[in-house]
Amino acid sequence: MGAPLYYATPNKRAWVVFTNQTEFHFLRLFKRGFRHCFILIHDGAHWISIDPMAHYMEVAVQDVVPDFDLVHWLREQGHVVINAPLSQELRVGAPIRFFTCVEACKRVLGIHKMGILTPWQLYRYLNYTTQ
Repeated sequence: MGAPLYYATPNKRAWVVFTNQTEFHFLRLFKRGFRHCFILIHDGAHWISIDPMAHYMEVAVQDVVPDFDLVHWLREQGHVVINAPLSQELRVGAPIRFFTCVEACKRVLGIHKMGILTPWQLYRYLNYTTQ
C-alpha cells in the first residue's frame, strides 16, 4: 500500500478545478467560471477527486484507467484546471476559517494564506506561485 492520500510524494500530483457550476444564487456574484472549485489528485495509479459542497464532501476514486488524461477532459468540458503543488512544509495549524470549497482546497494543498477567500483569488495565487 502506498503513502496515505494526504502525504506528498514525487509521483503524486494535484490540480484545482474551477467551475461555473453552483446551486447557490449568491455565488453568481463571483467571477464567471470561478464560482466553485475542487481538488483532483493523481497518485500514479488512481484519479481522486475531493469536491467540497455546502451539504457534503464528495471524495471519489474516478472510474477511469490510470493513464486517462482527466485534466484534459475537464478542460474540454469548459473548466479551468491549474496545477497545484502539494505542500506539507508548514507545521502549524491552519487558521480558523469558514469551511468553503476554497478553504477545503487550501487545506488539502497546505496553503494558509488568509486573504484567499474566493475561487478567483485561489486561481490567481496558484497561477502566480506555479509560474
